[in-house]
Amino acid sequence: MKVAVGGLHTECSTYNPVLMTEADFTIWRGDTMITQPYFDVLKGRPATWCPTFYARNIAGGPIRRETYEAFKTEFLDRLRAACPVQGLYLAMHGAVFVEGMEDAEGDWISAAREVVGEDCIIGVSYDLHGNLSQRVIDAIDVFSTYRTAPHIDIPETQARTLDMLMRCLQTSVRPVIRWVPVPVLLPGERTSTEDEPAKSLYARLPGIDAEDGIWDASLQVGYVWADEPRATAAAVMTGTDVEACTNAAEKIAQAYWDARHEFAFGSETGTVRECVARAVAATTSPVILAESGDNPTGGGVGDRAELLAELIAQNAPDTVFAGICDRPAVDACFAAGAGATVDLTIGGTLDPASVPVRARAEVLRLDGSGARRQAVIGIGGVTVVLSSHRRPYHDIADFSALGLDPRKAGIVAVKSGYLSPELAPIANPSLMVLSPGVVDQDVARLTRRRKTVPTYPFDTAFTWRPRAISGKRGASGA
Repeated sequence: MKVAVGGLHTECSTYNPVLMTEADFTIWRGDTMITQPYFDVLKGRPATWCPTFYARNIAGGPIRRETYEAFKTEFLDRLRAACPVQGLYLAMHGAVFVEGMEDAEGDWISAAREVVGEDCIIGVSYDLHGNLSQRVIDAIDVFSTYRTAPHIDIPETQARTLDMLMRCLQTSVRPVIRWVPVPVLLPGERTSTEDEPAKSLYARLPGIDAEDGIWDASLQVGYVWADEPRATAAAVMTGTDVEACTNAAEKIAQAYWDARHEFAFGSETGTVRECVARAVAATTSPVILAESGDNPTGGGVGDRAELLAELIAQNAPDTVFAGICDRPAVDACFAAGAGATVDLTIGGTLDPASVPVRARAEVLRLDGSGARRQAVIGIGGVTVVLSSHRRPYHDIADFSALGLDPRKAGIVAVKSGYLSPELAPIANPSLMVLSPGVVDQDVARLTRRRKTVPTYPFDTAFTWRPRAISGKRGASGA
């Protein structure tokens, strides 16, 4: 059996003014894909794998149209060259937005269907923060999504998708997909599976998988910072028993709807000023400040400096702030050299709404070369990591590579929503900073031109009952 593999994986805030280009992506082509740990899940399965094209980037703004079209063209050309194939596995995110286009995944996946033909089995894996559409559902055969946020079950989700795909190929069984769009759209920081009610809702999914006639149960939170109609939560069932899939999808969708008022942030929250004041006054450490409004892994720009300004204003001691994207400031540090003192303007080079900070800083350390450079500077008691490119600092290794240890700091500031699995255990405590930015946690303030109406929490005075919808491709041979 020949099975092609490909995908496009990123998350796009339509409120982010900085467009993604090809230079922002990590791209794997052809056999290079198979050598990546991300695709280790393919190993040992009874198929001839035909890797095509896979592009990945951290969350950000919309993809430039020319970039997307070039990606799509290359993917489809490589897919045609691999044909005929009996299967296609697409590792997607679900929240791609392309300049001038809605439902980019629908465009990508339906184009793939046209190439491989109606007999090919298409399996798709998604991030639970992805947005679905009927166009996607109509083009695919099996579907599965992450069940953890933070995402620690990516290989397991890939495996579920591939298990179903291989099951179809080996048995000639053709499952059906039944799904229920749920008019609730909340940020990931209020729907972490570490916290209730999401924890209990997602814990129900393995049990649904075990029901007769159901192969996979998926629950989408959706991506709130995409202003397009498909941005909603959703329950999705893949299986061979239409009635069982319908009942299960409607039941879990109803449970999600019923719990909509219960979703809350998993940590203490506050304004920029409030959170810095609490951190400075704390008697425990490290206090981790998660600057949620500018989180680059959620679609933030990554160059806002309001939190830095407040840390300086309150004379925060023993603080590490990693980091702020500011290429001109990094260039100035490299020009001055380690050990130099330099006058810097920090922040606001990408997001015009960001207010920069002007400060005199000591250049403590320089790292990297080309477009991937970092500078560590000191401003009073605050050590700041500046990067020449948008990136998160969510792992201990991100700090240790620069000679920093977040476990030993009094205060650690990162641009993040819920904390990563490595930072969460060391936080003592963690505070979520409800800061301004293009991934504003106060989602009711977001401009809404294209989102579906009504949708909670933008709208509250409406009632709803679940109704499962079928995909175009039906069950057979069960």
